[in-house]
Amino acid sequence: MQNVINRALVAKKKTILSLAAMLLVSCSASNEVTAQTVTNAGKTLVVYYSYTNKCHEIVQTLTTQITADVLRVEPEDKTQQYEANNYAIGMQLLNAIKANPNDASSYPAIDPVSITDLSSYQNIIIVTPLWWSQMAAIMQTYLFHYGEQMAGKHVALIVSSHSSGISGVVADAQRLVPDAVWMGDALWINASNHSNRSTLIANWLPTLDFAIAQNTIDKMYITIDGATLPATLENNDATQELVTRLQAAPLTVNLNSSGGFEIWGALGFSLPANDTQISAQPGDIVLYNSSNICMFYGTNSWSYTRLGHIQYNSQSELETFLKAGQSNISVTLSLTAGTTTAIDNALTAGEPGVYYTMSGQRVAHPTRGIYIKDGQKIFIP
Repeated sequence: MQNVINRALVAKKKTILSLAAMLLVSCSASNEVTAQTVTNAGKTLVVYYSYTNKCHEIVQTLTTQITADVLRVEPEDKTQQYEANNYAIGMQLLNAIKANPNDASSYPAIDPVSITDLSSYQNIIIVTPLWWSQMAAIMQTYLFHYGEQMAGKHVALIVSSHSSGISGVVADAQRLVPDAVWMGDALWINASNHSNRSTLIANWLPTLDFAIAQNTIDKMYITIDGATLPATLENNDATQELVTRLQAAPLTVNLNSSGGFEIWGALGFSLPANDTQISAQPGDIVLYNSSNICMFYGTNSWSYTRLGHIQYNSQSELETFLKAGQSNISVTLSLTAGTTTAIDNALTAGEPGVYYTMSGQRVAHPTRGIYIKDGQKIFIP
C-alpha cells in the first residue's frame, strides 16, 4: 500500500473520538447497530468516478460504515470506450493531461456536479479507478476544478485497480490536491480482494484521522424546582464534551450554596479543563477542578474554565432561581426547555419491538436513520 505523504499528525485520542461517531459498523443480520457515543464529527463527502462499476460497489460498501454525502462524477461524453483499440482512447486522455497538467483544456469534460460548494465538509474521501498506473482522467478533471476547495480539509483516498500498484494515482492526488491534510494511507482494492472490500474498509477507517467539527450547539437549559432558564454556552473543549453528554440524556446534579456568591457541586465526571484566572460575575457558569460545576449569583475571582452564562432579568430573579443560601439543590441540565422529552418516554416506556423516531414518534416501517427500539438507540443503514 502506498503511503500518502503529508499525513495529518493528529493525536490517537482524537481519532478514537471521531470514529466513535463516524463508524456505523453492522453487527446483526438486520443491519442494526447500537448507536455509538455522540460526538460532533465533521461532515463527510465521498466523491467518486466509476467506469466498470467497481468503484460504485466500493462506495456502496463504504457508506454502510460511515455517514456521508455522496457525489458521483460523470464524463460529458458517455459513449467513449476507454479500453477500445488496445486502450488507445484512455491513454490519449491521460497523455493530454501529462503534456499540459495546468491547462484546463487538457482534461476531458465532465457533467456539472450536484455539489459545487465544499465549504461545509471537513472530511472528503476520494474513490477512483486506476488507468494504466495513473488516476482515471475523469476523476483528474474533477479534482483539477475542485481540488482547490479541499485545501486544509482532511482527505483520504481509495483506489481500485485490477492488479497494478497505486503509487501513480497517489502522486496524481497530491498534485491535484496539494494543500489537503491527508488522513492516512491510501486504501488499495484490487481484483483479488474486491470481494473482501467490506472488511478492508472496516479495518482501514480506524486508521484515519477524521476532522471533528466545532460544536454548533450554543445553548442549554437549567431547571431548578420546576423553573427553567436558558444559558448561553462557550465554545471550548469542556462545553463540547458536556453537550455530547446532554445529547444522550439530561444531567441532574446536587449543588450547595457556598461563600455567599455561588452554588456548586460535583458533576460526577471530568471535563477537559483550560483554567485561567477570571472574575466570575452573576449568572456565570464555570468548571472548577475539572469535575465541579459552579453557578454564580455573586462574584468571585479564581482559576476556572468558563462554561457559559445564565440568561436572567434581575439579580433577585437569579438569586431566587439558584436557591441562594440553600443546600442540596437539585439542578437539571438539558438541551431542551423541558427535562422530560418524547425521546425520554420512548427510551423508558416504549412498547417492546416498536421503533420510535428521535422525537418519540412511533414508526411502522423504519428506513435509514437513528431510531429508539427497546430502550436503546440503533442505526439502520
